[in-house]
Amino acid sequence: MAKDHYFDISAKLDMQEMKNAVVMAQKELTTRFDFKGIKAEINLNETAKVLNLTSSSEQKIDALKDILIAKLIKRNIAGKSLEEVKTEGVSGGNTKIIYRIVDTIEKDEAKEIVKAIKAMKLKVTPSIQGDEVRVSGKKIDDLQSVMSEVKKLDLKAPLVFGNFK
Repeated sequence: MAKDHYFDISAKLDMQEMKNAVVMAQKELTTRFDFKGIKAEINLNETAKVLNLTSSSEQKIDALKDILIAKLIKRNIAGKSLEEVKTEGVSGGNTKIIYRIVDTIEKDEAKEIVKAIKAMKLKVTPSIQGDEVRVSGKKIDDLQSVMSEVKKLDLKAPLVFGNFK
């Protein structure tokens, strides 16, 4: 009898890499000429899973966001892992953007993933296990087809495929 193979789909995020990306972005801020003498801050709150960007103008906030996203991508963290919650004006004419760090697959997205996998009509079995989706099947080729199809879905969460056995 053939052995079942499986893999897990999750949205796990390496917080140490996130911290490293924020530190590298802060270092770049201190050396950039266009940010000299201007208030520009990047603050990470790990426990609340919130990231705040503060600067003196809309253009500077966009530049801050570009710097941060570039550092995240260099650390293999998807730009989708940040979800903009709100933009607000703070004292002194400054602008603040609050991001929520996305590191779980929500139930609606998990159901959408399962539905897409079942629509492929392969001999695989998707199941939702907490904030992960486990896909099992007898053929590795089927599982690889499922991976490539799930990558094409337009989801909010940055997907990570792991535990491939």
